[in-house]
Amino acid sequence: MAWSTRQLAELAGSTVKAIRHYHRLGLLEVPERAANGYKQYQVAHLIRLLQIKRLRDLGVPLSQVAAMGPAGEEPDEAIRALDAELEATIERLSRVRAELTLILRHRAPIHVPPGFAALAQDLSDTNKSLFMVYSTVFSEEGLEELRRIITVRDNTGEEFEALPPDTDDATIDRLAERILPAVLRMREEHPWSNDPVADSPRGAELAGNAMAHAAAEFYNPAQLRVLRRLHHLLDQATDPHDDPPGHGAVHDSAPDVRLREE
Repeated sequence: MAWSTRQLAELAGSTVKAIRHYHRLGLLEVPERAANGYKQYQVAHLIRLLQIKRLRDLGVPLSQVAAMGPAGEEPDEAIRALDAELEATIERLSRVRAELTLILRHRAPIHVPPGFAALAQDLSDTNKSLFMVYSTVFSEEGLEELRRIITVRDNTGEEFEALPPDTDDATIDRLAERILPAVLRMREEHPWSNDPVADSPRGAELAGNAMAHAAAEFYNPAQLRVLRRLHHLLDQATDPHDDPPGHGAVHDSAPDVRLREE
């Protein structure tokens, strides 16, 4: 008693195309042919095909099926690896679902970094874009610290964001001087803000460079002048040995880097 390819496919709940594919991959042995040229599949072929189908149903990639061994063997190591992979996938999907729940609850833009959905309504478009950059260069601990910092806002942050590009020097100086106490207080209460890229997974140099380019891209000329003036005031108010060059914190309790003079 033997079966044709189509009969074997029907018995196993598979397809002729799949069986031929398994032959090409070497997962299913090609049977002997009858005098008329048709393949003659036996029970052993059915068992192997059912095994392959079962492994595929469990999520095992075809590239790993060969390593699982023939029917009857116990592929413990491969199964443990698959279980660990599925566990990681479930954790990732659970995290994604939790993030989507927050996004929907707070009607936040989909691109807002995780953990910032609840704050999205209070963030300007500029800060949303900046935080996207921050999310790529800050460590997870750094992003959590940033989230805690930006929950404290004052009117200087709003003034900074509304600053016209052609603001006069006197207004620039006054705003920088008003921002200074808040930044000094933030540095004292949140030491991370003194060097926010120190633990960057991208490396401090690349992270600092990305932040500088983002600031130059998203802030207008007057805002950049405020930042430069603020950096100057910070240099005067702090010990330079305690403030690594190229790092620091700025307006509205958000970190940034020193900007080159145009």
